[in-house]
Amino acid sequence: MIQNGTAIFVSPDAYGAAIGAEKVELFVTGDGEFKGQLTHLKIGRLHVLRGRENLPRIAFIALPSAHVHISFSTSRTRSMVYCGVALNFGDLVFHSLEQRAHQRTTGGAEWCLISLPPDELTACSRRLIGESIRVPSESCDVMPAHDATAAFLAIVSKLCDLAELVGEVFSTAGAASLERELLSALVKCLSIKNGGRPSNSRRRHSDIMVGFEDCLARQKEPHLNLSELCTTIGVPERTLRLCCAEFLGVSPSRYYLLQRLNRARSALRCADPASASVSEIARNHHFTELGRFAVAYRDVFGETPSSTLRRVSSKEE
Repeated sequence: MIQNGTAIFVSPDAYGAAIGAEKVELFVTGDGEFKGQLTHLKIGRLHVLRGRENLPRIAFIALPSAHVHISFSTSRTRSMVYCGVALNFGDLVFHSLEQRAHQRTTGGAEWCLISLPPDELTACSRRLIGESIRVPSESCDVMPAHDATAAFLAIVSKLCDLAELVGEVFSTAGAASLERELLSALVKCLSIKNGGRPSNSRRRHSDIMVGFEDCLARQKEPHLNLSELCTTIGVPERTLRLCCAEFLGVSPSRYYLLQRLNRARSALRCADPASASVSEIARNHHFTELGRFAVAYRDVFGETPSSTLRRVSSKEE
């Protein structure tokens, strides 16, 4: 059976939730009104998801253990950084099960995520190439683009384009054929051993960044105590700053500020203008100085917090 469809989102939170991972936290880093589009395609046990976004952002993603995941950029011009590695068009990221990782963009983005149960990948690879493809045990493998990738990307693009254009595109009779074609192309890509295994230092940096996220989740103060935080993670401050520059493109303190600003913006967008206030929402997100909050908010989003709240009110009229 085949299921397919497309949805448009104006909320980063709703967009992230619709991706269907165990957890997706998406923090916009540039001004403008967010717009995202997700196209999904389910063929048997194979899932294909294509995303398009218009603003730069940082995402922290936790993948579920029930499926194997492969992701890649579908844009030749828009850059994407995954766990500190800049991805070129056609590079495949072969994720470990339950991986928690950072992904960021410097502008709009176009990407694709393919998932299937581990036993499906095992059975398919044994049938097609006579051996099982190993799922990365930790972190991820970044597999550089090669000749087989072009055919695979062309199939994915064609299927997603059809899913966007028409509501009922695929017949049940053609489902098995489509699934075989896509799986065959995927297995061929993953079976080509052309490097891409993460170094020990890259895996260590990934672990540091996950520990950093865990510490931020417990943070209740408006300012980071980097010395204390680094002691908890077990790394020198210089190392944490280096990891944040690689993975996030910003300093630890700037990332924490972006988190809080994005969460405050989400609260403003969801607030009842008749009863909520900017100052109350600011305090709820650990902003103790309203003036500085307003300046930082406008610097990132290009408008004042009160403008966001008024726009919510005007949309309801």
